[in-house]
Amino acid sequence: MKWSTNSWQEFPIKQFPEYSDKAKLSETEKELAKRPPLVFAEEVRRLRRRLASVAEGKSFLLQGGDCAESFLEHNANNIRDSFKVFLQMAVVLTFGSSLPVVKIGRFAGQYSKPRSSPVEVIDGIELPSYKGDMINDMAFDKLSREPDPIRLLKAYDKSASTLNLLRAFASGGMADLTKIQEWNLEFVNGTKEAERYEKIAEKISESLSFMNACGITPSNTLQLRETEFYTSHEALLLNYEESLTRKDTITEEKGWFATSAHMLWIGDRTRDLDGAHVEYMKGISNPIGVKCGPTLDPDELIKIIEKLNPLNQPGRLTLIARMGAKNVFKNLKPLVQAVKKNGLVVGWCCDPMHGNTIKASNGFKTRKVDDIMDEVKGFFDVHSELESIPGGVHFEMTGQNVTECVGGIYTVKESNLADRYHTHCDPRLNAKQSLELAFLLAELLVERRKKLNKDLSKVS
Repeated sequence: MKWSTNSWQEFPIKQFPEYSDKAKLSETEKELAKRPPLVFAEEVRRLRRRLASVAEGKSFLLQGGDCAESFLEHNANNIRDSFKVFLQMAVVLTFGSSLPVVKIGRFAGQYSKPRSSPVEVIDGIELPSYKGDMINDMAFDKLSREPDPIRLLKAYDKSASTLNLLRAFASGGMADLTKIQEWNLEFVNGTKEAERYEKIAEKISESLSFMNACGITPSNTLQLRETEFYTSHEALLLNYEESLTRKDTITEEKGWFATSAHMLWIGDRTRDLDGAHVEYMKGISNPIGVKCGPTLDPDELIKIIEKLNPLNQPGRLTLIARMGAKNVFKNLKPLVQAVKKNGLVVGWCCDPMHGNTIKASNGFKTRKVDDIMDEVKGFFDVHSELESIPGGVHFEMTGQNVTECVGGIYTVKESNLADRYHTHCDPRLNAKQSLELAFLLAELLVERRKKLNKDLSKVS
């Protein structure tokens, strides 16, 4: 395979910013190339093994985090709160699926976003669209919207500090399973609708009490007090990714690794078969994702898969479906059928956020919790009918008490959106909505597990 870390530059590219100061950009890229890697090759290889297990139905993937991370909101409390919700969701999903949950955050690098329009118009003034803090600023003025190369270095620095904190949380006691369950019990208090969630929470508590009685506790069992946690982001800015692409100097294993994150994905707007993003991604050894939207043709998908994973290796490729609640069954089914027909090994993940964005009557961009869950249910229905594996979910969420998505048992109404609408791009689930969806998803996973066990008993 003819490939180099910069071969993507010979291909057409979408969503790439126009930098006016080319010399400053080049200087910044050289500085990035000198920086230490953010993640390490062995971590990446370990994640590939975990995602191979997801593709085989032996693990379940939970991927989520900010729509677009913010320099302004980058602080220890926000990182802690999002990580805390992540752990809570993972415990609930582990119970529902009876499988290990692979946890991948949209953290430590999700500072850029593709946009549907390159420009934004307010009061007759046209300026470049805000594309994430790694590129430009939200403020609506000419200077703020100018792409600034120095932001690449700032994104690296913020990502490094986030990763440092996440590693400390994952191994420093915050992941203690008994503490996480106490947080879950806090969630189910105070609402009439929470009774069914409380039943699941009680069962988890009973399981933990049984293990404790058997002498299996966080103090003597590493798996109960520590956890594996991985990072991911959309590989939008390929100059940033190229600068952080390295060989493994420890094991000297052949191949190149993107060291900006453990996993990278290609967005629905940049998945052109002959485009720069597919060209770059085909050459790195990381596990990669591809967002699959409603315009994706099954034949095109097969070609993309064969280009990105020519050896058909488990754990290499995750397909992240984002169809919209109304169209998930119609649009996802032919893609799953094509993959099965061609015998291709992929992990399937549901992104129920991006296809369900609407504009509220008061002008705020929002999403309905009911629509999000309907798409997840449709995703499971497709895989159930085709006897395929619904491998995971991909949420945009935050640990903050925001009011950006409407609905949920702790109801957020359209009239509440202005209360705490803090997102820099798309609306996110708040902490309670995220955990509510985890409980609902656990019910789907329990149903699927019962069905599989019933089918197995018939065969035997």
